[in-house]
Amino acid sequence: DKFMSDVGGAFAAAATLILNLESGLAEIVALSLQVSLIAVAIACIIGLPVGAALAVFRFPGRKVLVVVLNALMGLPPVVVGLIVYLVLSRSGPLGTLGLLFTPTAMIIAQVLLITPIVAALTRQSTEDLWNEYSEHLTSIGSSPIQIVVTLLWDNRFSLITTVLAGFGRASAEVGAVMIVGGNIDHVTRVMTTSIALETSKGDLALALGLGIILLVLALSVNAAAFLIGEAAMKRHG
Repeated sequence: DKFMSDVGGAFAAAATLILNLESGLAEIVALSLQVSLIAVAIACIIGLPVGAALAVFRFPGRKVLVVVLNALMGLPPVVVGLIVYLVLSRSGPLGTLGLLFTPTAMIIAQVLLITPIVAALTRQSTEDLWNEYSEHLTSIGSSPIQIVVTLLWDNRFSLITTVLAGFGRASAEVGAVMIVGGNIDHVTRVMTTSIALETSKGDLALALGLGIILLVLALSVNAAAFLIGEAAMKRHG
């Protein structure tokens, strides 16, 4: 059967590319990891304290902010890509920086996508902890910053799972990075955009090779999140 023969040949070629660490494939994977890891790091620097602060502090408009934050978790990537594109384009407010169609623009788009996820998940898990520890932390005279830091540290196992969820979201993103990155060879081509391009060109070997790596990455992240969750349950159990 021709179909099975073609697919089998594509899988064999994909396996060869992966095992030989073909330079083009390795370059795409390396850029993907670089963009996603930097974006996740920035999103965590912003999202973790914001989420913890929303869990601890009570102020006018807090509930509205929580609702907005939860809504932003489902923000369509193409909309984020369009917004970043308009801001960074030549006629946009930051057009003079020349960031459009660079890895930096892709990182900015991913940060906007991941930060609400990190912040919202952090708020949910930290709020439960705050309800448990609020009287104790208040009674010993902890400052607001000390309370936030203490809760984040005690909640670190759950937060690692949150960070991994953000990384999984970033590594699988295609819409926003395609718009702001342009999928330029050797410059902004990452795994997801390459899979879309190579599939449309009919180069199934490279598309499958990248797809296998992306799938293994996703499985590894989910396995790590599961194991960390199990460790946290045993620790508290």
